[in-house]
Amino acid sequence: MKKYSTYLVAGLISAAVALGVSHYQQRESAAAFSQSSTVPVQLASYNGNLPNDGFVQAAKVSTPAVVHINTTIKAKKTSGRNMNPLYYFFGDPFGGTPFDMPQREQQGSGSGVIISADGYIVTNNHVVEGADEIKVNLYDNREYSAKIIGTDPSTDLAVVKIDAKDLQFLSFANSDDVQIGQWVLAVGNPFNLSSTVTAGIVSAKARNINILREKAGNLAIESFIQTDAAVNPGNSGGALVDLNGQLIGINSAIATPTGSYAGYSFAIPSNLVNKVVKDMMDFGMVQRGFLGVNIREVDDELAKDLKLDKIQGAYIAEVNKGSAAEDGGVKRGDVIMKVGNSDIRNSADLQEHIARYRPGDKVTLEIRRDGKTIEKTVTLKSKDNTTSLLAKNDKENQGAVLDILGIEVAEISTLEAKKMGVAGGLKVTKIKDGVVSQNTNIQEGFIITAVNNRAISKKEDLEKLLGEAKGSGILLEGKYAQENGRKYYAFGF
Repeated sequence: MKKYSTYLVAGLISAAVALGVSHYQQRESAAAFSQSSTVPVQLASYNGNLPNDGFVQAAKVSTPAVVHINTTIKAKKTSGRNMNPLYYFFGDPFGGTPFDMPQREQQGSGSGVIISADGYIVTNNHVVEGADEIKVNLYDNREYSAKIIGTDPSTDLAVVKIDAKDLQFLSFANSDDVQIGQWVLAVGNPFNLSSTVTAGIVSAKARNINILREKAGNLAIESFIQTDAAVNPGNSGGALVDLNGQLIGINSAIATPTGSYAGYSFAIPSNLVNKVVKDMMDFGMVQRGFLGVNIREVDDELAKDLKLDKIQGAYIAEVNKGSAAEDGGVKRGDVIMKVGNSDIRNSADLQEHIARYRPGDKVTLEIRRDGKTIEKTVTLKSKDNTTSLLAKNDKENQGAVLDILGIEVAEISTLEAKKMGVAGGLKVTKIKDGVVSQNTNIQEGFIITAVNNRAISKKEDLEKLLGEAKGSGILLEGKYAQENGRKYYAFGF
């Protein structure tokens, strides 16, 4: 079982690349994320006449398109030279020896939503992450093996495919049209209880709960629809639908001090889901456009200083060099009020709207500057400031692993290696917010010579080994130029 927890953070965040987060994951049931809160919560009480006919119709439409996903991570045994290096730091929780370290087989359970008649299914990344086997059970009890088409830790979304035809699927609604106070249904498989339907209302939009940071670092994108529909472990990846039975979100998270539902649940909005899913189906990976700015929330004090009519929008704290924003004339001190025709409530809202676009797409920004409203048209870029779409095996995609860790590295020269008495390695040139800074005290200048006991000398080596080790432990071995002896840093990844 892996556990991560934090709540909402204020201050500067990276626009269009998303802010940092952390989360809680319960592998045994592919549970929705959870987080602690000191705010007392209770179930909403429903007064008056309920729209029973609407509930019934929405349930009839949606339940056949929501599937039960069961995953298996096979037991692995590491021995001899290839043993888990974290043994030396933490021991074996199962009582084994350094040369016999079994890992128990792990079973997971979650939900998914059929989005095409030929078997494409959207779910949460945390439901299928690391799975060796994925089984999908349909509403009529048919079972299929599934393969992963694509995953995106930044949004906690994944697409899997089963070999089936003529399936009932859900259509996407426009999540921008969702209104606070409207009735919704959550459909999924909590606690392995198949085809469970719960009702609630939308209680907030564009909610950032800082839950994805542990997995996605500064690339995390959160702008959840908040509801009081009961969601529990196993609901992850299931549908949030309106009373027409159309998909308005993918249920992903809960706010709870106990691990079970305590009053609030959170869903990824359908407009973002739709874009990410199309990218995965068309390219096998997400094509994400970046604005290239650092942003902060607009509060009352800032709104007064900037003479804003409303306390909303996203304040531009910094414009990155060579970014789409710089090319498009966006300046520090600007407040982005709209993307296209959509009002921007807060920083999370801006992140979501930008994340709906690909590199090369043009977007119109409504900006407040010096008390005036202006418009700027910006051509979004990739993370590396190009307008090109990525190939599935592009180095840029591989480099996302380092972004999650929050480090930049450079190869050391033969002369440097000789002076330090190493065969080769990578120097940590920059440390940003990410897994490394949150879990270790690594300093800039550290020379990484090995990952999990395997020597490295090139950036590609590091990216490959880190990618292979995702979901497990990492041991970095190396040294500092000004110090004698080797250093070791261990952390979960």
